[in-house]
Parts: sequence; C-alpha cells; structure tokens
Amino acid sequence: MRYFIPYSYCVTNALKQVLWHPDETGVCRSGLIGIVRLGKKRKSIVVIGGGSGSAVALSGLKSYDVDLTAVVTMFDSGGSTGILREEFGYPPLGDIRKCLVALSDKGNNQIVALNSALDFRFGAESSLKGHSVGNLVLAALTTVYSGVQGAIDELSRMMQLEGQVVPVTLDEAHLCARLIDGQVILTESAIDLRGANGPGISEVFLDSEVSANDRALQAIREADAILLGPGDLYTSVIPNLLVQEVRDAIRDTRSPVIYACNLMTKLGETAGYGASTFASELVRYLGGRKLDYLLVNNTTFTPDVLDVYAVEGAQPVELDNGATEKFAHEILVSDLVYIDGLMVRHHSERLAGMVMATIEQPVKNPLSTGLE
Repeated sequence: MRYFIPYSYCVTNALKQVLWHPDETGVCRSGLIGIVRLGKKRKSIVVIGGGSGSAVALSGLKSYDVDLTAVVTMFDSGGSTGILREEFGYPPLGDIRKCLVALSDKGNNQIVALNSALDFRFGAESSLKGHSVGNLVLAALTTVYSGVQGAIDELSRMMQLEGQVVPVTLDEAHLCARLIDGQVILTESAIDLRGANGPGISEVFLDSEVSANDRALQAIREADAILLGPGDLYTSVIPNLLVQEVRDAIRDTRSPVIYACNLMTKLGETAGYGASTFASELVRYLGGRKLDYLLVNNTTFTPDVLDVYAVEGAQPVELDNGATEKFAHEILVSDLVYIDGLMVRHHSERLAGMVMATIEQPVKNPLSTGLE
C-alpha cells in the first residue's frame, strides 16, 4: 500500500500527520488516517548506517522526545580514517565523529564551539593534511580509555550527547565487494572510489568474521523502531547487516523496520537502481525479512540539479510501479529533499517527521518475508 504524505505537521502535545492516499482511480483524496501521539512512554529509535546519512537522520529525530541510538558501521577505510587505521591500528573513527556531532547539544554555545573544532580539517599545507580534529581526539581517547567504546562514552559526556553512539562491532575487518564478473574489490575505500571502473556489484562481504557489539544488539532488541539509512547502500547501510548477530536481531524484531531510500543512484554501485532494487537488496541481506516501511522521495528536480548529477553518472531514484510492494509492507512517498546549492540531501526535519509518523502505525505481518 502506498501513502503520499505532504510535509505538514504541528507539535503541541501531539504530533499530527496528515496522510494522503490514492483511491482506486489513482486520485489522491485527503483524509486524516493517522495521528502519532508522543505518548507517556519514550520511544526508542535505532538508526543504523554510517556517515553523513545517519547524521542527517539523527539531527532531525533528536528534536522529538525519543531515546536515540546510532549503530555505526566500522569498516570505513578512506581519508583520515583510513590513514589512522592503516598506520596506527585505530578503528574507523570518521562516521562515529559525525554521529556524535549530530547528537550533541546544539543549544549550548560551548558545545557548538567544540563541534566546530572537532569538524575542523587540516589543509594541504599541513603535515596533518586531511585529518579532522575530531578523528585525532577520538584516536587519543581510544588509547587513554583502552578502546573505542570508552572513547565514545567519554566524548559523549563532554558533548552532552542527546542519545548514544555505538559501533556495530569492536572487531577488525575490511569490507569487500564481488563484482558481477567475479572480480573482488578489497576495502571500503576501493569500492567507494572506483566509480565506473568495471561492472556492477554482485555482493559485499567482510574479509573476516566479526562479533556484534553487545550494546548494539541490546539497542536493536529494545527498539520501538529501526531506521536503516539514509546512506550509500553497499558501503554504509548493508555493511552493518554483514554482522550476523545484528542481521538476525533485525530480522527477528517485531518492531517496525524502516528504510530511507537513497535520493540519487551512484555510479559503479547502484546505477540504474529504482526503489524496488534498493529495497530488494536490503531484504536479501536481512535474510528475506520484508521491510515494514519504505520511505521514497518524490521531488521533481530542476534541470540544473539533474545536470550536475548526470556528470557523475547519477540520477534520481524513482518509485517502481508495482514492483516495490514485494519488499515493503507500506511505501511512504513525500518531498524529502534539502537542496544546498545544486547538491541534494535528505531534509532532516521532513525525514524525521515521516519516521515518527510510522512508529504507531501497525503492520499486519511484521515477520513475513518479501520472497514468497
């Protein structure tokens, strides 16, 4: 079933979300079919992914009276993170830093100043070129507190975090991809930066088995809702599902599993994908567990924006008529875009509003597969 949702809501003692849905003729009729109330019990939401996409979702959701946990992929190997990982043996820190900043108290001027310092990146003229201050601080704290989780907890305290950031695993592994011609690409950065070189991705996997972080498993099992994405499908979202215990916990949950579909395709990874292909890949890595909600953007982009992305071989992700329902119980379609110049991003407040609108909407078969 598909719902078309205009972005209009108000927050008093309740969040009211007006849902518009097409009748049998395909014409959208107005009707208040759902009211999400922020009830007495605080809802717990787990956001699973990494990098900028998770940060956007967290920034919007933290304005609600909910308990937030960011479960972050630990297989990044590019940029400052890659250097610290390869030369000094530190775990991937960049995605953790972004989620910490997103969940910090933006109403505190001292915290805002700290965030600016943590986000500062040294220029090409420096011997520290490419490194962000936040990554270096986390690296130091990882040594002082004998592990990355201790470092995260201490920096969270200093930043007065409104939620928690949890690595998906504390073990070491690299992300790999097998292409449709059988070629294997080693490391996340090589996958991410190869562009149009070679055929598409057949599957992604880890080069060694890892165990789930117990705190990540606890958060998932106690969650009232789980949000996958937004973020790169094969390098930010799916890597978390390669940790078997995490995949199994999401597969077995009776809480709604929500996927925020990408806005644009990516050359060399998701070129030519529609929303159904994104959803089907997630269902595959979830062991056949059907998504409860699929969130899809329906913004019409200007020619200038399309031209910028066309140069990169990217195009808008579109909703496939009739194909997507196989992989998601409910499909919610709305304008989810924030346009920064000619670059498109998920709009944090709109995305958060849609996620909140799903939490108290029951699904009929929460554990059915999409592969019947």
